[in-house]
Amino acid sequence: MKRFAYRCRDSIVALVRILLYIALLFVLFGLLYINNSWVLAISRTSAVMLLTFLFGSIAMSKIYGKYDVGKRKSKPIILSLSLSIVITDVITFMMMVVMNTNNTTDNSLYPYFGVDILWVLLAMVIQIAVITFFAYAGNAIYFSFTDPEKSLLIVEKEGDRPNFMHGVERYKKQYRVEKTITIDDPALKDEICAAETIFIGELPDLELDGLLQYCYSRHKNIYRIMDINGVMTRFSNVIVMHDEAMLASRVNSMTMGQRILKRLGDIFISGVGLILTSPVLLIAAIAIKLEDHGKVIFKQNRVTINGRIFNIYKLRTMKENSGQRMTVTGDDRVTKVGKVLRKFRIDELPQFVNVLKGEMSLVGPRAEMLEHEYLYSEELPEFIYRHRMKAGLTGYAQIHGRYNTSPRDKLMMDLVYIESFSIWNDLRILFQTVMVFFTADDSTEGFSSDTEEKHREQAKKIQAKVRHTDEQES
Repeated sequence: MKRFAYRCRDSIVALVRILLYIALLFVLFGLLYINNSWVLAISRTSAVMLLTFLFGSIAMSKIYGKYDVGKRKSKPIILSLSLSIVITDVITFMMMVVMNTNNTTDNSLYPYFGVDILWVLLAMVIQIAVITFFAYAGNAIYFSFTDPEKSLLIVEKEGDRPNFMHGVERYKKQYRVEKTITIDDPALKDEICAAETIFIGELPDLELDGLLQYCYSRHKNIYRIMDINGVMTRFSNVIVMHDEAMLASRVNSMTMGQRILKRLGDIFISGVGLILTSPVLLIAAIAIKLEDHGKVIFKQNRVTINGRIFNIYKLRTMKENSGQRMTVTGDDRVTKVGKVLRKFRIDELPQFVNVLKGEMSLVGPRAEMLEHEYLYSEELPEFIYRHRMKAGLTGYAQIHGRYNTSPRDKLMMDLVYIESFSIWNDLRILFQTVMVFFTADDSTEGFSSDTEEKHREQAKKIQAKVRHTDEQES
């Protein structure tokens, strides 16, 4: 029975997903039925509401993720599905309000939406409870008949440990890394054959090509670090020229229409954003002033498209004259008010002004400090590829990364955004940005003191190298 359930696991998850959405649908429609009996009857309005709910659910699942137990932990599933269902409920309810012709919207206590708004809010609470049950129960059932994949980590030399292994270790129910082996180990092929999934660290290209071919020939699942070649291959198209299959990697640049739409969207959304968040900005400014009587706005040089330098605006979260060092975990330069502002990204709201001025876009590569930009470019020459688009208030690196995410990983996420650019993708990233506020502790984690010291030493070496070059030229 366990083997049969394992072989049918994808079909079981799909069936449970359908049952979940049916339950969510009936919760909303059942509570709205109390004052609107036609909701569960055959009518034009109920049909439009049903289609709105279905298409809204599909669209939101494309943005936030679907019910994918077995692949994600329960809490991320609950968060993404809860955001999806709340937005879907709002859209569905607004559609009902537009089409509804009964007298419920004339209630003097609720003049715009009627008493139905209370039923919608109750529906959301019940739906989130249902989602929570399905997420925990689904993962529990899934892993009752699914064992962790027997995994192997391949590295270049003894002692190597890729950063992604910290993430892999969080998914102990999915993967069981039983051994770490070097690329030149005589038992490498035997270990690959004994494993189900292969994790690959950074390897020389020649060894990597041979390893990938061998893993492919043995039908192994492969996870490896993204590099420039991987980015190009990921977004290539397969074409056939004179009976020859080829990968076409064409330069992805914005069309004039996309440029206009993106800029108009930047102006409109940042303008509305400044208006809506002005009370929050005012309260934050007062709190900053009351704490140490210092400046409210902090300006700093950052780099944007084509390497242009601009002043980014942020609410000050550190003590004044605290230097340009990177923020480390437990940094005593961060003020009490600053800790709260950083946690919920409130300090970044003044960047709406940068967007209005055209120095930044709402979505784009992360705007790095000038000092870090120079340092990272010395380590990673391809870091300058990020300058093909305007720096963004949000983006892949800002959503999926942390403050202390390595420069290389940030680079790969930014390049993935650039190569996959579309207006729809920008909209999806804007919606996904909401999730950052619910994972504030993780996304704002600072660098370790060891990492900060390493960066400081690298900066000194680079400065010494520059001085030596200047002396030779003079």
